[in-house]
Amino acid sequence: MFKPFRKVAVLGAGVMGSQIAAHLANAGLTVHLLDLPANGSKKNELVETLFKKASKLSPPIFFTEKIVRRVILGNFDEHFHHIADVDWVIEAVVENLAVKQELMARVEGVIRDDTVVSTNTSGLTIGEIAKGRSESFRQRFLGTHFFNPPRYLKLLELIPTTDTNPQVLQRMMWFASLHLGKGVVVAKDTPNFIANRIGVYATMLAIRAFTDQGYTIEEIDTLTGTIVGRPKSATFRTADLVGLDTLMYVAQNLYPAIPHDESREVFCVPPLLRKLVETGTLGAKTGQGFYKKQGKEILSINPVTFSYESAKPLNLGNIEAIAKIPDLKERLRALYQDSGRAGAFFREHILQILAYSARRIPEIADNPAEIDKAMRWGFGWELGPFEVWDALRGIGDRGDASEDAENLSKILGLSPLSPLSPPVKPTLWENSEAALLDLGDKVALYEFRSKGNTLSLKVVEGLAKALNIIENGDYRGLVIGNDSANFSGGANLAEMAMLAQSGNFQAIANLIIQFQSLLQQIHYFPKPIVAAITGRVLGGGCELVLACPHVVAAAETYIGLVELSVGLIPGAGGIMRMVTWAADKAATESPQHIQPFLRQVFETIGMAKVANSAYEAQELGFLPPTTTIVMNADSRLDVAKQEILCLESKGYIPPPERNAIMVLGRPARAMLEHAAYTMLQGGFISEYDHYLAQRLAYVMTGGELTVPALVDENYLLQLERETFIPLLQQPKTHERIAHILRTKKPLRN
Repeated sequence: MFKPFRKVAVLGAGVMGSQIAAHLANAGLTVHLLDLPANGSKKNELVETLFKKASKLSPPIFFTEKIVRRVILGNFDEHFHHIADVDWVIEAVVENLAVKQELMARVEGVIRDDTVVSTNTSGLTIGEIAKGRSESFRQRFLGTHFFNPPRYLKLLELIPTTDTNPQVLQRMMWFASLHLGKGVVVAKDTPNFIANRIGVYATMLAIRAFTDQGYTIEEIDTLTGTIVGRPKSATFRTADLVGLDTLMYVAQNLYPAIPHDESREVFCVPPLLRKLVETGTLGAKTGQGFYKKQGKEILSINPVTFSYESAKPLNLGNIEAIAKIPDLKERLRALYQDSGRAGAFFREHILQILAYSARRIPEIADNPAEIDKAMRWGFGWELGPFEVWDALRGIGDRGDASEDAENLSKILGLSPLSPLSPPVKPTLWENSEAALLDLGDKVALYEFRSKGNTLSLKVVEGLAKALNIIENGDYRGLVIGNDSANFSGGANLAEMAMLAQSGNFQAIANLIIQFQSLLQQIHYFPKPIVAAITGRVLGGGCELVLACPHVVAAAETYIGLVELSVGLIPGAGGIMRMVTWAADKAATESPQHIQPFLRQVFETIGMAKVANSAYEAQELGFLPPTTTIVMNADSRLDVAKQEILCLESKGYIPPPERNAIMVLGRPARAMLEHAAYTMLQGGFISEYDHYLAQRLAYVMTGGELTVPALVDENYLLQLERETFIPLLQQPKTHERIAHILRTKKPLRN
């Protein structure tokens, strides 16, 4: 068993250094962040300025504001001696070999003989940075290439040198995966390592298709985006976000460093890219790059005139029909077989990437799995190159391109079967949108499979069925979760809107009663139930988690009761449980002690606030203080299963029934309504938001109760139902639901 790191020093407080320090602090470490001393008497001024700038980045780099305190700022003159007490030193200074070598010499003179040292360089040779250091130092030295932003991008490339002690590498792999939540790949000490080598190659191919092959920017971003399982930002939007100067810098440094690469010329900086950088057109940070936003319109660069023009209609044939194919592998096969311009681009583009990736083994990595993981975790590809390769095997004849695809594995002697697919769990029961799966050891998993993991009618019906199977079968408990990036998008608004338009409000009322009863059954279930969550957990999904007495949450969990953004209030116990939380947080049941927490809940629900992390979710009341928070989201189902086994082995007893919840009545409602009125007068909310806030305050304070009183759970659940249905009949609520279904964005009408 390895010893975890507890204290770390990050040398260099630039964009990457500050963010690495923040992520280490998120993981519970004490971090010394040091940089050069500033001129004058305030030698910490530089590091403080850099860190303050990074702390304002969006999305935020810290889980909560309190975590900032774990980062201790200092400078190389006054505080360098602090690294004598750390377990790990990370160098993240300027990309200059001489500067890094000089800093390593200074580090060696201060650190303990068991301190691990790493560099975050992306362009320099790892072994050269440690040149001249002692054998002991070199055995504890390696590359740790974080991807920007370090909190949100999963990939961490570890680059050992020929001198790195294998035990040091193993310790880093263990710690980065378990404690930092990283997807770790081991890369060779080659230029740009794995992900950037393949990713920049793909980007350069796309730029040449724009300048030399007659495809527009919009067409290329369509063909290299979500349709092929890559991020929505695709190629050119991603380049703008990264910075065109950064892209050119990487390519310029890579070209001379790979003289034996058979595709080296692809990395030669295209004239278009060079011209844009020379004119200060650097992408998002300068307001224009390949794209430029003008008013509400997104313009793109003309490669001849360098002026920005409106997007031309896509000339990609039946691309809309291909994009609607739900299964990614089937979509890729259909695109490959397309006889038009879309298919021609995809075949040439993907075959070059596949061939290039294959020829980089064993140069940059020892096996296809490492390359696939690097591209999935570093660039957000749903399938790595070799997984795409598997998806395209055996498709019909498409001439030379098909022959290339079929012969690649024979030529290179590789058989890249999908390395990242999770093992299949035996199915105990299923319908078209949910399933009950066997996790082993008499623990089951209820998994959503609806679009967006919404709580559709079939998902709710399936959950009732699953509870019946678990209660009456030989099972120890139930995990509610899935392998998706997001736990649940909440209620199925399309189904709800359809019922509302038909005027069948009694059916909706019955569904709410059913869902409320189901969540109460979960809360008081005789066997342990654990929710295993990650990503977005919204609306009804949040109410489901609030009902679960035990939760395992990935640190990157974004949970909230967002019903007011669609013109409704939480109707399945969310208000009841949050009001209970407010009463429990107070020192006594005195209204003056409860009111501050009640107002916090009112503002949280009223503003449809979503927690920035699982830790903030605890502060907001969405997750209990007993929540097990894991840094690596991939471990959540396994950890949840172990929670079930632990709870069962101790003799599980469900929570005691809550028959006395203190609600504060009309005086507290007046206080909450005044807060909402102040927001309205300040222009922060709309008239309809104000109306919704009044209805929320009505339920939270006990309806028509004139004074504080103790009520049971069913009293508040009934108030939720009685308020929810009339709101669903409001025209402005219909507008909000229709808008979010159409645009995926909330409407503040």
